[in-house]
Amino acid sequence: MALRRSTIFLRTVAGLVLLLAMIFLHASNEVRTSGPLFARKNALVRQLELTDLSIFTEATYTRHLSMADISTPFQDAQMSLDHFPSGALVEPPPHLLRNHAQLD
Repeated sequence: MALRRSTIFLRTVAGLVLLLAMIFLHASNEVRTSGPLFARKNALVRQLELTDLSIFTEATYTRHLSMADISTPFQDAQMSLDHFPSGALVEPPPHLLRNHAQLD
């Protein structure tokens, strides 16, 4: 017996909705069980006084965002383009933007 296309579609949608519900249940369970681990890691970071997380590995000004200044991407020449794509994804730290706005 051949199934109708609408039956196949509805079963597929029902299966995907069930899968999505299972994903959300799994995520909430992981958040609940990993709470103590995050608390221990947070305490360790505070105790060791660790600095910023290194998100990008390309250039120093994208690796250590709090240590970069506004002109770092253009250190080769003032009119040169940024060499690395991650430079377009990250803006300078807020304290540098505030200081730069005060100079204008």
